[in-house]
Amino acid sequence: MAIQPLSRRSVLGGAALAAVAGVVGYVVASNSSAADAKTTGTAANGYAPAPSKGRRLLALSQIPRGGGTIMRHDLIVVIRDSNGSSAHAFSATCTHQGCVVGSVSGGTIDCPCHGSQFDATTGDVVTGPATSPLPKIPVTVQNGVVYTA
Repeated sequence: MAIQPLSRRSVLGGAALAAVAGVVGYVVASNSSAADAKTTGTAANGYAPAPSKGRRLLALSQIPRGGGTIMRHDLIVVIRDSNGSSAHAFSATCTHQGCVVGSVSGGTIDCPCHGSQFDATTGDVVTGPATSPLPKIPVTVQNGVVYTA
């Protein structure tokens, strides 16, 4: 079986199809929610999507006193103070390489990917490789429920 050379029409048609597919892919990707999450973030590296304002997060009673709850869907870690009456929150996206933090224990928010630890009170880096703190997310507590501010 002999291989026939490509015609000029086939080569130009293939190139045009590739160009159109590239433009369509770019438009779809740039309008996706994943693109929005990285461009609207507050961290220096673009990771830290901020939630919409005034949204109910969870009941204060769902957060252990002096501990925290990671809301993976919202990419928020909510911390409850030791007296149990107030809360504060940070982005749950590690500022090192964008992994979602894995746990809150012993006063730190821990990232399972590379071992970064953040102070659960301030969001500051306790142990690297992360060099930037977790961005703060303003929250309020009303009638025992935590809301974004």
